Amino acid sequence: MRLARDLLLTLCFLSLMGLIALKLRQGETERLGGAFRVVDGDSLELGGRKLRLRSIDAPELSQTCLRAGAAWPCGVEARDALESLMTADGVVCSGGREDKYRRLLVECVAGREDVNAAMVRSGMALAFGGYRAEEGEAQQARRGVWAGEFERPSDWRKGHRHAMADEQEHGGSFLARFFDLP
Repeated sequence: MRLARDLLLTLCFLSLMGLIALKLRQGETERLGGAFRVVDGDSLELGGRKLRLRSIDAPELSQTCLRAGAAWPCGVEARDALESLMTADGVVCSGGREDKYRRLLVECVAGREDVNAAMVRSGMALAFGGYRAEEGEAQQARRGVWAGEFERPSDWRKGHRHAMADEQEHGGSFLARFFDLP
């Protein structure tokens, strides 16, 4: 009887240690560097791994906005803005958890510049759970999407699911293909 009890206590202890180790591992922050590929205004890839800039939401690649009454490809421009930030030497992205699509949520730094904050400050992304001061600054200065009319990316996605599926299936937006953009 005593042997069974000791065995049960040992198994419980080992299980508890395993759960603690798993929980600690989930909280680890990964630091990533290298040649990031910019997918859109808030998404990256590195070595086939999908990354999402944390706390921001940029216009989708196919999304258009209005400026002075004329449509402009704000999604393409958001991607281009992120691409220019990500080409700096020594860009490092850090993150510790994934979103529901299994993308690592990251904050990126190029030199001393917070890339996530820079995207919001430029008006090419909206604050989503952080960066409210940067969004206020962009809105006040009427930068990026704040220079005209736009639909929040989250609302745009709800009404354009077919365009999103086309982008994923054919590797790029209709606008990018139409205007022969990369």
